[in-house]
Amino acid sequence: MELYKPVKNYINWNFDNSYSKLPETFKENIKPTPVHDPELVVLNEELAKKLNLDFSKIDKKKLAEIFSGNSLPYNTNTIAQAYAGHQFGHFTMLGDGRAILLGEHLVNKNSRFDIQFKGCGRTSFSRGGDGRAALGPMLREYIISEAIHYLNIQTTRSLAVVKTGEKVVRENLLQGAILTRVASSHIRVGTFQYIAARQNVEELKMLVNYTINRHFAELKSSQNKALDLLNLVLQKQCDLIVDWMRVGFIHGVMNTDNMTISGETIDYGPCAFMDHYDPKTVFSSIDKFGRYSYSNQPPIAKWNLARFAECLIPIIDTNEDKAIKIASEIIDNFQKIYEDKWLSMMRDKLGLFGEEKNDKNLIKSLMDWMEKNKADYTNTFCYLMGVSINDKIYTGKSFNQWLNSWKARSSLNNSTKEKQLQLMQKVNPNIIPRNHKVEEALLAANNNNFDIMTKLLSVLKKSL
Repeated sequence: MELYKPVKNYINWNFDNSYSKLPETFKENIKPTPVHDPELVVLNEELAKKLNLDFSKIDKKKLAEIFSGNSLPYNTNTIAQAYAGHQFGHFTMLGDGRAILLGEHLVNKNSRFDIQFKGCGRTSFSRGGDGRAALGPMLREYIISEAIHYLNIQTTRSLAVVKTGEKVVRENLLQGAILTRVASSHIRVGTFQYIAARQNVEELKMLVNYTINRHFAELKSSQNKALDLLNLVLQKQCDLIVDWMRVGFIHGVMNTDNMTISGETIDYGPCAFMDHYDPKTVFSSIDKFGRYSYSNQPPIAKWNLARFAECLIPIIDTNEDKAIKIASEIIDNFQKIYEDKWLSMMRDKLGLFGEEKNDKNLIKSLMDWMEKNKADYTNTFCYLMGVSINDKIYTGKSFNQWLNSWKARSSLNNSTKEKQLQLMQKVNPNIIPRNHKVEEALLAANNNNFDIMTKLLSVLKKSL
């Protein structure tokens, strides 16, 4: 096998490597570890088109070489990124232990995307791991990230998955795979934690400036870039968590290294969409105390943002006490900002225009009813939109009482029923990737049957 032979550029790759030009502190220069017998499983042609990439002249064998890292595009400068993180509350110095960034693909001068391989071999950050990934989890990320995208939620996306032709050792021997992840960047709260832990203020300023140049050009002339960056990231994280709550999504592992500065959902490990409404639902086998439960996602976001604020203290103000006071005031605003955004979102889900003083009670009483009756979260709102749901719980007395209250409030909308329905349809999914359907697709895929996954992905495009 001829390794690392650059791929001809008729694909339209257009790589820049601004992150790799940062000091050595920020990364490790490293190439993907070659794999034995790569085979393409899925290629996201719609995403490829958005990225102005053309794979039509490439056969599947060559595509597998590309997306396994056996053959790298022109002008890539492959690196593993350094970052730290609070994992279930405990601080650890981390980094890309099984992921390698190829660089930033430029679609145009104002649009750049990280292209990253996940599962492509060991790095200096692997901490004893094998640097590889199994097929099931990589396909899960592909499926769920696409679902999140079609629900109009900010997210990283998956461009391709290849099988490596090698086995990975977990509890059992599993098929190895590599996923190609596309992100507006992989800068995380944990990236700032890593640099802040080194107590090098110049490096910290460099990271702030890089982040602003990359994501928040409107802050370039700011008098206090760190402070304004904190405010903007808080707003973006509020928006993201509200969107997760809107569709019943539970991330599962909201460590600080899994919170992006861009406000994109990242790292689809033990995550899922809630079926029957239970705010205490968790989707991580090691989350014994519900730290990352559905209802705890907003306070954990605030906690993570507080860790981000701590990183910025040295450059918010030279007076540490003053800097802490200013940053604390911003973080303390989170609850009010989140609640206002959440309440607005829930009004949309119920098709309520304007504001009435009893709206919060109306929403709470519905959620209390859903929890008590184990009502399906998605189906309940589908039912309110007139979708036929075969479930007797929607004919009970307590629900009908709530329904009458909702109809009375809806009559105050000063709008038509058609516009109410249109508002609801914009935010309420009629389709989510149910856990059993995802598992069914992954089980079939592990037996080299990808038809179920293909059908599921096709259906998820009609989520809203």
